[in-house]
Parts: sequence; C-alpha cells; structure tokens
Amino acid sequence: MQIVTLLSSPGVHISCEVFPPKDFAKVDEVKAVVADIAALTPAYVSVTYGAAGNTPQFTREIAQTVQAAGVPALAHLTCVNDTISKIDAVLDSLQAAGVDNVLALRGDIPEGASFPSGDHFTHAAQLVRYVKARGGFCVGAACYPEGHPEATSRAQDMDFLKRKVDAGVDFLTTQLFFDNATLYHFMYRALRAGIDVPVCAGIMPVINARQIKRIAALSGATLSPRFWSIVDRFGGDAASMRQAGVAYATEQIIDLIANGVENIHLYTMNRVDVARDVFRNLGVIIGK
Repeated sequence: MQIVTLLSSPGVHISCEVFPPKDFAKVDEVKAVVADIAALTPAYVSVTYGAAGNTPQFTREIAQTVQAAGVPALAHLTCVNDTISKIDAVLDSLQAAGVDNVLALRGDIPEGASFPSGDHFTHAAQLVRYVKARGGFCVGAACYPEGHPEATSRAQDMDFLKRKVDAGVDFLTTQLFFDNATLYHFMYRALRAGIDVPVCAGIMPVINARQIKRIAALSGATLSPRFWSIVDRFGGDAASMRQAGVAYATEQIIDLIANGVENIHLYTMNRVDVARDVFRNLGVIIGK
C-alpha cells in the first residue's frame, strides 16, 4: 500500500522506524527486531539508509522483510553522496523487491565535499522531482518544526519545504520535537504557506539521559523546561529515566491525537521494548 493513501484514511496511524545494520553479520538481528515491531501492527515501518548511505542493499533487504511481515515499508533514500546512476540502481532494486514508498532526503554533506554538476543532486527537492518523474513511488520528505539547523530563518526553511512539496512530495515526516506547541505552530505556518499534504509527527521516547545532548545537536530540537525537570529528577537512575521517558512520549502522543494530529511516527532506535510500552500505554486510544 502506498503510505499517502493510508495516512489520508480516517483513524490514528502510528508508524515506527528501524535502522539497518552496518555489516552483514547483524542482518538477522535486525530482521528479528522487524518481526517484533511488525507484531505491534504499526501503520508502516520506515527503514533508514544507514551507514552514511554506503549500504543501500541492507535498507532494501530490511524493507523487504518489513513487507513480508505484512506491514508497508518506507525506504529512506539520500542523494548528496550518490550519483544519479546509483540512485537509479537503488530505486530499481526497491521496485524489484516490491517496495514502492521512499523518504527522499538530501543527507549529510561530508566536510569539504564537492560534487560535479549534473551528476549529483544537492537538494532534497531535486531528488523528489526526479523520483516522482520516474514514477511508481509514493514519496515522503522530512520537515523541521523548529527549522532546519542550516536555515538562516524559519521563513527560509518554510520556503525550502514548499519547494519539496511543489516538486511532488506526498507526505511529510517531522524531525523529533519535545513540545507539542512547536508542532502546532509549525503546522499553522505550513498551511499558510500552502502546504496541505499529510504530516507525521515524529516522537522519540528518550530513555537515556546520555542521549539528550547528542539528540538535540543532531535534530535542532529544543528541550522544554518540563523535559529538563524529568532529566534532572530521574536522569541518574536508568530504570526511572526509562519509565519517565516512555511516559513523556506517551503523553505527547495523547495530546497530539486529542488535538487532531493522528499520524504519529515513533523514532524507536530499534528498541522493541520501548515501542511495545508506548503502544501498550496508548491501548484503546489507537484501537490496540
């Protein structure tokens, strides 16, 4: 099933994310994670590009495993480190595997890198347009409720997002955030900009205090005072922090659903136990 059709249907849709292994020896381990997450019956499972895009075959294999478990797969696809011919080869392999949903991303630019003109895409909008013109794929893209870390302003970031949508994006997935008001303000600004495709709200249960600074640095997410209070109180005890982190994420999701945001994406970090706890906490709210 193409994900845009699913997201446009009535009801709450909770999806999960997994990342493929860096080496072949771990493939079966990740497949076991997929089996356990699929048992939770998420709306779909996204599979990251992994290892700086150097192992697209693992992304394809894990995505194929997701679909074999009866769940739609969303394969991540980055462009900045790949030639157009390599992108074509990856898309060919995904189609052969029966995967017809991709998340089109620019990817991180290596320091000091330069790319020959005409042989690489340098922006996600270019990749979106190329994949849509090729046909056969539902295409998602990323968005940043607090603005992309490289953007000079939120207005500039919204302009770049509108370019991606105009290039043919079918749906958007947000970077993680810890204050729901941030998402509500973003969605209002997006609608004013003419962006009306489905949006999946990205939620990450933070269960380890050591994750926090790294997460904030990579995502650009602001950590709310309420969240810092939880870290200050429970961060020194692993079991307490885990429970508090799952509870915080659960409360975020309940508030989102209560306010009409029914497409939620869980950044699970391959932690099946955490995903299972969130699904259990939500219970009848999501029909589980």
